[in-house]
Formats: sequence, C-alpha cells, structure tokens
Amino acid sequence: MKRVITYGTFDLLHYGHINLLKRAKQFGDYLIVGLSTDEFNMIKGKKSYFCFEQRKTLLDAIKYVDQVIPENTWDQKIYDIKTHNIDIFVMGDDWKGYFDFLKEYCKVVYLPRTPEISTSKIKLDLKM
Repeated sequence: MKRVITYGTFDLLHYGHINLLKRAKQFGDYLIVGLSTDEFNMIKGKKSYFCFEQRKTLLDAIKYVDQVIPENTWDQKIYDIKTHNIDIFVMGDDWKGYFDFLKEYCKVVYLPRTPEISTSKIKLDLKM
C-alpha cells in the first residue's frame, strides 16, 4: 500500500482544495492530511475563519482523505513521514523546492495549483 501525505490550513474549503486532495490521492492508496492547528496558524501569521475542529470535520467528510492529523510545527514532517510510513509527500507548486530536503525520506511531488481560486482570493473578493 502506498501512503501519501500533504499539509495545509484548508480554511474556507473550495474546489482548489478538492482538486489538490483528489490528485494527491491518485499517487497512492491512503492519503493523510496534516492540518495546521489554530496555534500553528498563529505562528505562521494566519487566522482561519473556521477553527481546527471544524476544518478537520470538513476534511474527514471528503472521500479522498483517509486520515487527518494535526500539524503543530514546521519541523514535524520528517517525524510524520517516518511514523506513518509515508511513500510520497505532496504539496502545491507554490512551495516548489521548499520541501526537497524530504527526498531523503520519501518521494516529493509538487502539484500545480488551481490557478483561479485560493482562500486568499475568496477573502479578498468578500471585502468588495
């Protein structure tokens, strides 16, 4: 069984998120999503509209997602890869090159983003 992992905040869930999760799942049999906690988002300078538990509930309902784990720090990725026997790490290509150090532990894939949508764009559009 091939195991895949991706990470994100997944706030204001939209079809770009679904596209990423669907494509990530196509790389393996089991998809784990590392979901940024509210505390970690504060460290990153982000504020989510939905709290961690609400975002987790949404992700748990998506058929491509097999498991959701909390992402508490930038540094936990190697631990998660080892602990969950991950074969493939997947992220959006806006992070291209940033996680190449993980190639020592698993395959690293950067997927193209859905260009016309993002949570930031939704938040900006709603301010109109």
